[in-house]
Amino acid sequence: MRKVVVGGIGMTPFGKFLDRNLKSLSEEAVSLALADARVTPDDVDRVFYGNAAAGVVTGQEMIRAQSSLRNTRLDGKPMYNVENACASGSTALNLAWLSVASGQSETALVVGVEKLTHEDKAVSFGAFARAVDIEEPPPEGLTTGTGSLFMDLYAAKARKWMKKTGTDASDFARVVVKSRHAASLNPVAQFRKETTIDEVLNSRMVSDPLTLFMCSSIGDGGAALFVCSEEYAKSRDIRPVYIRASSIVSAKGDGSGELVAVRAAREAYEQAGIGPEDVHVVELHDASAPAELIHYENLGLCAPGDAASLIRSGATCLGGRISVNPSGGLLSRGHPVGATGVAQIVELTQQLRGQAGPRQRPGAKVALAENNGGQLAGDSAVALVTILST
Repeated sequence: MRKVVVGGIGMTPFGKFLDRNLKSLSEEAVSLALADARVTPDDVDRVFYGNAAAGVVTGQEMIRAQSSLRNTRLDGKPMYNVENACASGSTALNLAWLSVASGQSETALVVGVEKLTHEDKAVSFGAFARAVDIEEPPPEGLTTGTGSLFMDLYAAKARKWMKKTGTDASDFARVVVKSRHAASLNPVAQFRKETTIDEVLNSRMVSDPLTLFMCSSIGDGGAALFVCSEEYAKSRDIRPVYIRASSIVSAKGDGSGELVAVRAAREAYEQAGIGPEDVHVVELHDASAPAELIHYENLGLCAPGDAASLIRSGATCLGGRISVNPSGGLLSRGHPVGATGVAQIVELTQQLRGQAGPRQRPGAKVALAENNGGQLAGDSAVALVTILST
């Protein structure tokens, strides 16, 4: 397998843009990524397009890449439409990495785009509600009626985890305060106003214990990556950020075994030949505030039961020993689901290049992204972990 690098990155602002469509978001992200790599559409061998919900929200099915990219001069290229719930973008990257690493391609373009806002919010929430096995009975302890199935699912997991670990809601609020501070320094983030623990705890209750500020929001956005072989990068004087590992696992249908995030992380660490102690900066899937703390344990960033102590210590803050979600994460940068996994890599590439400005983790050399999606048998249906390094 050949060495593969991220050679170019691009990202639109994330937010609620009723006046923008998939084409607009895709074209902006692609243009920025190609310009960053100093290449043209002619230099792209294959395109991997991640999108989860266009069929439900916009009505565009089956040819999402071909229709969204028809005006980018990429028309005629081999295009792969990738749908894998909230992990659609990172799955597209996994396929692009395999294409280049195997020698099938010298270059590939990864695009993750989502248009979730709709005049009828029920349409947006309905898109998320389809990311489950619709024939599977609801999990025990699920409280419904909020309008957001996934926030009800996250709340049920949070209640169970709080009982197990003794963590309280103020620790979830600390995650949001950290997230909003990071996003206030990120010009493309959706929520850029800082907040306090009290404001988080006193915001509207969505699904106990999750208040409004503890939940990721509906949003739109696009992100893109130009990926190439190490040899190609050298020939074009492209500054490389190496993809050291890319793992993908799915949940067991009977709910047995370890969580998908745990298994994906283990595989990625083995591929990269490192451990969690070697990672400097992390972008992880904080679709709700408790998820960040739970993933501290899933990724081996702390021992089981120590997540609350880790967030309280400040070690995961901007510039900390292991800076987590310096982009603002899903909670504050935003979560246009098909774009999320690609946006994580955009942020980590900036961190490894030393281009993150006031969000920079000093001396960052190794970075990790964790992205999961859907729900199956009490776990996320899929998880991916990507490890990058200079």
